[in-house]
Amino acid sequence: MTNENLTPEQQAIVDLFDRHVRAEFELHDVDVTMATMTAAPHLNHVPVMTGGRDRAEIQNFYARHFIPGLPPDAGNEMLSRTVGQGRLVMEIILTFTHTIEMPWILPGVKPTGRRVEVPVVLVVHVKDDKVDSEHIYWDQASVLVQVGLLSADKLPVAGVEQARKMRKPTVEPSNRLIERS
Repeated sequence: MTNENLTPEQQAIVDLFDRHVRAEFELHDVDVTMATMTAAPHLNHVPVMTGGRDRAEIQNFYARHFIPGLPPDAGNEMLSRTVGQGRLVMEIILTFTHTIEMPWILPGVKPTGRRVEVPVVLVVHVKDDKVDSEHIYWDQASVLVQVGLLSADKLPVAGVEQARKMRKPTVEPSNRLIERS
């Protein structure tokens, strides 16, 4: 996505992260992914604390857990992107069918064959024209509901409705969890 209102520095950040995501999701190439990162990056998938604290851990994580743990239909749909000085914040909807083991998001969970659509927020720090850190947030309860490991019937959690409401705010009713109590 190109935005004419971005400064050249901001556009460089967007282009860098687009290359990073393409290396992960389309090329499935650890070396190309790592080439977009600094010498001492860190990566934290906050809900399940997967990722790495340095280049060696992240390279191992990408090679053993993340890239082989991406189902063939894994993708992301951009909702918003904000670029500041050395930072990129994105809202996306991560989509996949849980057809393979995915230790980066569902550690220890065997494939369920279920479809998942979950809103995700990424906070990316760029340093010296490379990705220095990624903090990635999502609602793990929503993922667990969608793969059938958690029941939304008696808990104050939602499944795919979260993604639907993010796409079209007026489609899913608000306050449904409050009203059912």
